[in-house]
Amino acid sequence: MRSVNYSLKPATIDNAKPRDKAYPLTDGGGLYVDVLPTGSKVWRFKYHHDGKREKVTIGPYPQIGIKAARDRHEELRTGLAEGKSPAKAKRAEKVEKKVAAARAVTFREFSNRWVEETLFYRSAGYRAQTVRWLDQYVNPAIGDRALSSIEPADVLPIIESLRATAVTAERVRTIIQQVFNHAIKALIVGTNPATPLRGLIKRPPVQNHRYLTERELASFWRLLGKQGAHATTIAATRLLVLTMVRKNELLRAQWPEFDLEAAVWNIPAARMKNRKPHRVFLSRQAVEILRELQPLTGHAVYVFPSIYRDTVPMGDVTLNHFFKRMDIGVPDFSPHGTRGTAATLLREHGFGRDVVELLLAHAEADATVAAYSHHEHAAERRRALQFLADRVDKLAAGADVVPLKAA
Repeated sequence: MRSVNYSLKPATIDNAKPRDKAYPLTDGGGLYVDVLPTGSKVWRFKYHHDGKREKVTIGPYPQIGIKAARDRHEELRTGLAEGKSPAKAKRAEKVEKKVAAARAVTFREFSNRWVEETLFYRSAGYRAQTVRWLDQYVNPAIGDRALSSIEPADVLPIIESLRATAVTAERVRTIIQQVFNHAIKALIVGTNPATPLRGLIKRPPVQNHRYLTERELASFWRLLGKQGAHATTIAATRLLVLTMVRKNELLRAQWPEFDLEAAVWNIPAARMKNRKPHRVFLSRQAVEILRELQPLTGHAVYVFPSIYRDTVPMGDVTLNHFFKRMDIGVPDFSPHGTRGTAATLLREHGFGRDVVELLLAHAEADATVAAYSHHEHAAERRRALQFLADRVDKLAAGADVVPLKAA
């Protein structure tokens, strides 16, 4: 390469004033300072490569002084003489740095991103539980490790430590797997260290939630007001039975969703498991409970606000603890079991499967049937929930019970 007769002096660059358009101060050999309209000054190198005109930015002046810019210029000219394009080399370097930075992201950082980007449509309770498991079981072990450095051998101890609780162990493994699947889609990693551990710990067979016989339901209903619980907790429990909704759908209920004059509760799709809006036809007893609640919680958005802060709903565990405290001889009865209790009672008293499935807001398993089934059975659903409420009242008052088959 020919030597370059550089010509710029510091004073020339320092005294250059901005104009309406950028203009160059030539130094030599294609090296120049670009004076921008903002007043900034940038070193650039213009050259020809493979018959095409290209340029590459070296950096700002005065952060990069004259000597440093010329040294870098000589390096680029050397690469150009070897057939390398400085501009393409810089782009490749940028990509490499970006990939390296992405691969250096820690599991904790990326799992937070995964929660934000993929779990936004899940319930607040589901997201909170997932974050708790990450913080409790996963992050202490691999949270500060770079994603790209984590191997199956790093995940194995996490899963093994939870062997005594097989369901939790598999759920935690699945969360780790989902985080890495998201990282693979983002081109941060190429393999998933949780996938080879699938099936390591066998989950016990799924057991249906215990439901109550009519006799047990009568005892349960009579005991509700004798537990010393808060009025909203008792009301929530009663409505859980009388509406047949899921716990999270009830506890996050908001007053604007209710039309007590029409005895209707419209639950938005965002809060439903099947992501479809659900209408509950309220019995007279359910409406009465809600009217009694209005003086207590009607000033807040939530029907069942937290007793500590009325801007948030009642915690998911509140009803769980309340059910565990009740002694009706059924220690494994949980809030979810109220759905099976109500459904079984209605089926035993002649209500059809289609009606009960609609009351439970179950999604149709057959896609073809779901596509053509638009009936709501509104009148029959209203009749069913009123029958349920009346039957519960009669049972609590000591009426004869139908010998339902226990689960």
